Amino acid sequence: MYARPPRAGRQSGLTLIELIMFILIVGVALAGIIGVLSLTTKASADPLRRKQALMIAEGLLEEVRLARFTFCDPSAGRAGDDTVTGSAECDVPENWGPEAGGSRPYDNINDYVSAAGKAANSFNDAQGRLADANGTPMNLGGYSATVTVTPQALGGIAVPNAGAADADALRIRVEVRYGGEAVVLDGYRTRYAPNFP
Repeated sequence: MYARPPRAGRQSGLTLIELIMFILIVGVALAGIIGVLSLTTKASADPLRRKQALMIAEGLLEEVRLARFTFCDPSAGRAGDDTVTGSAECDVPENWGPEAGGSRPYDNINDYVSAAGKAANSFNDAQGRLADANGTPMNLGGYSATVTVTPQALGGIAVPNAGAADADALRIRVEVRYGGEAVVLDGYRTRYAPNFP
């Protein structure tokens, strides 16, 4: 008797070519996702460092802008006298640079720099570390800050002499550096007495 061989049915499963194509497609997709995650992870600390640098710059700019802006040295007799219209009328006129023995917070804006338009590391302690207004180190490794104070014309206020310590408007620039980046903030301070209503 003749037995018919069983009929081969349709086979199920994957061919070798389909399996290789699947592995390639999934491999490329995973490589792309891992690349994006790696890039995101690498750059994730930068916004934090930038925000911290911005906060440092804002605090230091505020410290400088809140300092007095007088023709006379604040320790002198006529410092608060509204009739003084220039440094020539002072017993002790204000000049660029801190007074001997002066420390932060300084008693006048121009004490933060040694000359007009020259950047200074006025925010460092004796060891060269960034410090707060009381001289306490901030414990922020990798950050440095400088301040530049420049007499500048502003609105209708003219600059009589670009290097004069008795200018009526000052541009204050604070620059905080971290890594290869920098945050720069500018502010202005005007003399509101006695020459301006």
